[in-house]
Amino acid sequence: MRAAGTALAAALLLGLTPSVADATPRRPTDGEIASARAQADAVAARIGALNGQLAGAEAAVDAARAEALIALDEFQATEAAAEAARGHAEAASAKAAAAAEELGGARADVVAFARRTYMEGSTNPGAAALLTSGSPAQMIERAALLEAAGAHRSDVLVKVTVLQQEAAAAEVVARAASAEAEALQQQAQASLEVARTAEVSARQQQAELVEQQATVQAELATAQQQLTTLVGERAAADRASAARAAAVAPPPPPAPAPAPAPGGPSGGAGNTSPAGPGSSSKAQVAIDAAMAYIGTPYAWGGGGRRGPGPGQAPDQGVIGFDCSGLTQYAYGQAGISIPRNSRAQYAALPKVDRAALKPGDLVFWATDPSRPSTIHHVAIWLGGDRILEAPESGSFVRATGMRWGGYAGAVRPSA
Repeated sequence: MRAAGTALAAALLLGLTPSVADATPRRPTDGEIASARAQADAVAARIGALNGQLAGAEAAVDAARAEALIALDEFQATEAAAEAARGHAEAASAKAAAAAEELGGARADVVAFARRTYMEGSTNPGAAALLTSGSPAQMIERAALLEAAGAHRSDVLVKVTVLQQEAAAAEVVARAASAEAEALQQQAQASLEVARTAEVSARQQQAELVEQQATVQAELATAQQQLTTLVGERAAADRASAARAAAVAPPPPPAPAPAPAPGGPSGGAGNTSPAGPGSSSKAQVAIDAAMAYIGTPYAWGGGGRRGPGPGQAPDQGVIGFDCSGLTQYAYGQAGISIPRNSRAQYAALPKVDRAALKPGDLVFWATDPSRPSTIHHVAIWLGGDRILEAPESGSFVRATGMRWGGYAGAVRPSA
């Protein structure tokens, strides 16, 4: 009977083993992950080069815009000068025309006077007027009037002639000034067109670089997603393998109860208790939440439990995460509330030995690893010597290799 039970148990175990094996996901090789990482790094390098070119293009656009504004200002100044010169030329022309008309009238008076003299048969109309006078007094009066009229005609003729000459000279000067102003305006117009063309060309080059940058950024997102997928598949395969091993391994003996500590709490040292196994499902939710933001800009002081947010100087205007903002958001999506800054996260959460790191743990760096007060950076441990982080200003959220220099410790928020 006992042999039959043993046979039945063996049969059941053999029947279950293939299904467990079939459910184990494929584990990507180191070569596949290294290749994906190299591809992502190469695309990131292209983005860095494009960023440099784009900065140069922006400087060229600024310079071209400044030159165009200067040329426009010069054109407007010459346009005003040309308009004023045209006005002076028109006024001078009108004045010359009026003087010519007045001179014509004076000349007509002289001609009429001469004609009357001829028609009356005397070359001396004054003598005829005097001979027809009725009295000596009338003769004296007529003589004075004739003398005045003759002098007036002469004065008017001379004055009008001078005015016509002055008006004609003024018209010549005004029209010369107008022609010069028109020439200056044409030169300014040509300079303005050159400046505008340069600005348009610079803007086109900038737009082309922006378009290239967007294309390469999309390539980077694809490469990073591929890398993230491979890392996730490896982690999933490792978890499945561990679960299968746990399913067939005997349960571990119960751990002895810890001896009571001889003293009270140290005070001010934060949470120094070792972390328990934690919730792998919540840790995975946090990892997935952070993975979704790969490629998001780093923003100093930006982001938090509600997601990406505006950074502070020098990253004002950038919407994204800093290192601790990303980790706070990730665990907030898993329903676990952790502090906002990296030092507080390290102080508040259960500690993990380096040898016991699990995916989802938070790893920290410090300028002096022996002093938690010098902690300055935090990232999410992915396993396989990989981390997920918001690295620094000018960069993007990424999955990358672990850096052990300056490593200060780790905590487990899911414990």
